[in-house]
Amino acid sequence: MKEREGPLMRAFVELVDTLVDDYDLIELAQRLVDDCARLLAVDAAGILLAAPGGGLQVLASTTEQARLLELFQVQAEAGPCLLAYRSGAAVLVEDLTVDRQRWPAFAQRALDDGFLAVCALPMRLRDERIGALNLFTRTAAALSGQDLRVGQALADVATIGILHQRAVTRSDVVHRQLQGALNSRIIIEQAKGMLAERGGLDMDQAFARLRGHARSHNVRLTDLARTLVEGTTETAALLNTAP
Repeated sequence: MKEREGPLMRAFVELVDTLVDDYDLIELAQRLVDDCARLLAVDAAGILLAAPGGGLQVLASTTEQARLLELFQVQAEAGPCLLAYRSGAAVLVEDLTVDRQRWPAFAQRALDDGFLAVCALPMRLRDERIGALNLFTRTAAALSGQDLRVGQALADVATIGILHQRAVTRSDVVHRQLQGALNSRIIIEQAKGMLAERGGLDMDQAFARLRGHARSHNVRLTDLARTLVEGTTETAALLNTAP
């Protein structure tokens, strides 16, 4: 733990720094999953967020595999992340080869993708739940108690930021913001697909180029993706950006 105190402190500070009045929800969520993958003993992470109209949608993921696996849970309406959201409690599956019975379809899909264990943490404050954080590992082992506490703390910071925004803003405005963030995710996926096709990249590489260009030019990820989809930004400019 000693050697990661510095990176962990920086992660919390950076996460809190995003919670300004005009924060980008997509960037907040992406930072959260990236921090989890970097600081915890996990191989991938993703977030499902409750949509204003009901149901869960994929908001962020560290890899394309994780995104598709989370999307599979939503479509099947079954999986550890959905249970964590509905129950408000952590769901730990140490070995999917043994514990297949609760979600056989999800377990098979996760195993096919090379994931042997999953930890789903609720994004909640007291009785209010807004989503869940999924942590995937390629080894059959439980996360340490320390990693679980850190993961939940990171999720809690993001949750507090979103709920704080709800508290200081009229409900209909917040709903539009949340729906806008989910719609923005669709634009980002379209932009990733365009980059992947035109640059001969996989989806993870395409996202790295997209995010790297946004950061180096100090523009919002969503805004950059939209200009790419609309044709006002050339894909060549992003394909020349180092990930």
